[in-house]
Amino acid sequence: MPELPEVETTKTSLFPLLNQKVQSVEVRNSSLRWPIPDDIQKLVGQRLIGLNRRSKYILAEFEQDQMLWHLGMSGSFRLTEPNDELRKHDHLIIQFEDQQLRYHDPRRFGCILWLNSETQGKLIDTLGPEPLSTDFHAEYLASKLKNKSVGIKIALMDNHVVVGVGNIYATESLFNVGIHPAQPAGDLTMQQIEKLVVEIKRILKSAIDLGGSTLRDYSNAMGENGYFQQTLLAYGRAGEMCVNCETPLENLKLGQRASVFCPQCQPLKKLRKP
Repeated sequence: MPELPEVETTKTSLFPLLNQKVQSVEVRNSSLRWPIPDDIQKLVGQRLIGLNRRSKYILAEFEQDQMLWHLGMSGSFRLTEPNDELRKHDHLIIQFEDQQLRYHDPRRFGCILWLNSETQGKLIDTLGPEPLSTDFHAEYLASKLKNKSVGIKIALMDNHVVVGVGNIYATESLFNVGIHPAQPAGDLTMQQIEKLVVEIKRILKSAIDLGGSTLRDYSNAMGENGYFQQTLLAYGRAGEMCVNCETPLENLKLGQRASVFCPQCQPLKKLRKP
């Protein structure tokens, strides 16, 4: 699943479309997580004037309307030429003046929606702060973790706490600060929280700089792969030796997600009172 760095990289790779006018829209399959709006043809004649990101949503601003795009589990955008061969799961084609934008999604969990009061309230307004913003700091995170008994990794992946810290980047951040992913969130010390916030920001910035992580088939709209996966120290390395202590890395399931950790460097501390 594309996480914050991959969505940010996708957004910036769409910048060549800015100030271009939509020439035509073709819906080849509207059956995504929610159906592509029937009136999406309203985009024809409008210029794309802004591209922003909130959590893992791309917010596309046109002259008269705004759209909310989400990549879901397997979605991707690609800038192409009109004569480029169509792929089986190209569900939406937007022809701009100079380039064609295609939305490709084999599993169809993504969405292409209007951004309006309904979608704003349902999908955007309840989100936590951006992890790279000044709103995400140690004092804020401490207030959200207070008295929480769930594992810290599950808490970090809760979009109501902070957005965009998905499985890959939560795993790497916790490994680098030596915190067990199942450690009850409310048991973390202020010092641990401070280190964790700094590391989350560092990891995400590094991932964005490297174009995200291409683990299976992710690439940005220009067809370029990410390279952050080449720096991974824990995620996907269960059974391999820890780079710090040479203890075999272990794997456990938290919230239906694989969580790789080092039992030596990330000990589970039983601090919570019964």
